[in-house]
Amino acid sequence: MRRALIVTIDGPAGAGKSSIARALATHMNYVLVDTGALYRTVALAAMRGCLNLVEQSEQVSTLASELATQRAIQLVPDAAAGGVRVELRGEDVSLAIRTPEIALGASVVSAYPGVRDALLSLQRQAGEHGGVVLEGRDIGTVVFPHADVKFFLTASAEERARRRHDELVATGSDASYADTLRDVQERDDRDIRRTVAPLRQAIDARLIDSTGRTLQEVIAQMMSIVEARATVPPPAC
Repeated sequence: MRRALIVTIDGPAGAGKSSIARALATHMNYVLVDTGALYRTVALAAMRGCLNLVEQSEQVSTLASELATQRAIQLVPDAAAGGVRVELRGEDVSLAIRTPEIALGASVVSAYPGVRDALLSLQRQAGEHGGVVLEGRDIGTVVFPHADVKFFLTASAEERARRRHDELVATGSDASYADTLRDVQERDDRDIRRTVAPLRQAIDARLIDSTGRTLQEVIAQMMSIVEARATVPPPAC
């Protein structure tokens, strides 16, 4: 009998977490919980409200608490949108939160304890009954430290910058590879050095390095691990 697992995928930006989480969720018929989208949406809402993300941390934290209380951020299952649609106060912001500016903003606001506290309960509620795949920066270390399967997905900064640059060029952006690489390295530094829930590999997480590997190869490896765990009975109490 297959178990409904909690699967977490942590790792730096650009390692392929979103694509792989979506593939795993689809294969296992699990719910995909894109936790990074929550922080991106808070950053978008704050920027739309003309808040300075760096200088007005208290106001940003208050906004995050209000959004959580009002359930103004929703992750809506949507096959046409790649598995999930992100809504802010009823508006589909799935594309609006995927810009480089919002990505950097999410890295800033996710370091604030008030923002993390506001969104923590939403993440736990989404996955408490199992049958979910969650990806982010601290899912296996803070949000679900007792998850059934934990992965830490990474790749070299150069590889992640190349992937991101290819995505930007495909959308018509004139961003240079050098600038993209600098953005990746700066975000890594912020995520690792922040005092609240820094990016790190959980002790019991499996390290998966996607450098030089195809998405299909990485997905196949991770799926085999999840499938094997899903057929193992839970430990006796």
